[in-house]
Amino acid sequence: MNTRNNYITPQGHQRLQDELHQLYRVERPEVTQLVTWAASNGDRSENADYLYGKKRLREIDRRVRFLTKRLEAAQVIDPSSITSQKIQFGATVTVVDENGLEKTYSIVGVDEVDTSKNHLSWQSPIGKALIGKEVGDEAIIHTPNGEIVFEIIFLKYQTLSEAHNSPRIKCLLTFS
Repeated sequence: MNTRNNYITPQGHQRLQDELHQLYRVERPEVTQLVTWAASNGDRSENADYLYGKKRLREIDRRVRFLTKRLEAAQVIDPSSITSQKIQFGATVTVVDENGLEKTYSIVGVDEVDTSKNHLSWQSPIGKALIGKEVGDEAIIHTPNGEIVFEIIFLKYQTLSEAHNSPRIKCLLTFS
């Protein structure tokens, strides 16, 4: 059994539950019905509907098993309930690099990573470098091209929907 922590936000947990429900209660019955119909047509060795349907059922079943295990191991943590001044799982952090470029990251679980929204895993190199730091601290990220130094300029604990929708200028003004 996997002893690693599977931290996840309530929104991420709900997404996994929704996907599991969609696969198990909607898609699987539809594909099962298609396979049953295709099998009734006779020769299965050259029946594309049957072969594709069986392949899709295996994919669905594999994903259902994966999601079930991830949900069973999940430790749901609501970022909006955290009051720490140190960066932990669930934090939304604004940093500035050596060139003055600001970036805002939300530190989330491994099942919630979405780089297009700057949702990074707490196990990623940036996540690991930020965990435990405070506003004003520097975080050093080791990359193949050398080190990148970030200064932490803002920290907030909020839900992912709030973090994604809140304007960065407002956050920076709040801190200043």
